[in-house]
Amino acid sequence: MGGDNCIFCKIIEGKIPSRKVYEDEEMLAFHDINPAAPIHFLVIPKKHLPMLCDASSEDTQLLGKIMLKIPELAIQEGANPGQTGGFKILMNNGAEGGQEVYHMHLHVLAGKRLGNQQLPGGTK
Repeated sequence: MGGDNCIFCKIIEGKIPSRKVYEDEEMLAFHDINPAAPIHFLVIPKKHLPMLCDASSEDTQLLGKIMLKIPELAIQEGANPGQTGGFKILMNNGAEGGQEVYHMHLHVLAGKRLGNQQLPGGTK
């Protein structure tokens, strides 16, 4: 894991509780503690990657698996599928990109029309 200071590694290890959406040997999805939409959960690799920029070609399969799992999880959590429904995937990368927790993670938001507006807090 990524060390003692990574809050997401602590969640993966079970040292900090979370409301899990999904878990397997390579990834974990859990509800955001400060949701910015009616449906808001995070998807993280169990491998500690501080940022997307730290991923390498060795991580291609893992990242693809995460991206392909997100639609299934979004629908499972109540997002409406298809062109009239949908969901938003958000990833902050680095300080200028708004990243606050340095363990790569994707926010999945749904449950209302999200559009292109700036999301309120809770998108760490």
